[in-house]
Amino acid sequence: MNQTPVHDRHNPDLLGVMPAAASRVIEVGCSSGALAREYKKLNAVARYTGIEIDADYAALAARHCDEVLHLDIENADDAFFDAAADCDCWVFGDTLEHLRDPWRVLQRIRGAIPPHGCIVACVPNVQHWSIQARLSAGAFRYEPAGLLDRTHLRWFTRQTLVELFRGCGFRVESGQPRIFEEPERDKFLPVIAAMAKAAGANPEVAVGDALALQYVIRAVPIAHPAD
Repeated sequence: MNQTPVHDRHNPDLLGVMPAAASRVIEVGCSSGALAREYKKLNAVARYTGIEIDADYAALAARHCDEVLHLDIENADDAFFDAAADCDCWVFGDTLEHLRDPWRVLQRIRGAIPPHGCIVACVPNVQHWSIQARLSAGAFRYEPAGLLDRTHLRWFTRQTLVELFRGCGFRVESGQPRIFEEPERDKFLPVIAAMAKAAGANPEVAVGDALALQYVIRAVPIAHPAD
């Protein structure tokens, strides 16, 4: 399966939730290494490891990362996670939705991450107004990129994203919706509010949750008694 097209732009909102003084960063799905490039400008002493399933993308990322592993994170063995036990920031920039089992990957990270560590992630919002509009017209078709990227395997709303992390032993401590100027959405929002009301949900919350193209979050480990 072809990967999402590579580009050399970074996500400034994702960069903004990364801890400024992380000692070791692992970015899963580092693409061209653009985020590593920008983070190293802010924290040059951090050891930045990129993980990339596409060999060509991995070669590009090597320009900016201290280390790049050509690896499918879902096939990583116990030795990999043991060696990553000192990583205090894991990054998933539009990556979790491409995994076959993101629950298992997050659970394995929870078993390795130090108590002060965090995961930062950017995840597309399947509740976006445009997806709801397409579904109403039966036009749910995969595309080369964007919300309906044909390589997306998993789908999350704001609520189910929080549940994903909570179920894997993390608490979402901060985050923000990425909302862009989309004037055409205004005609759909009253309909979304009406559907939410008919379903017994809060119409205002439903409209708010329909605005975000993506969510950027930072999650921290929920303490276990042994931590």
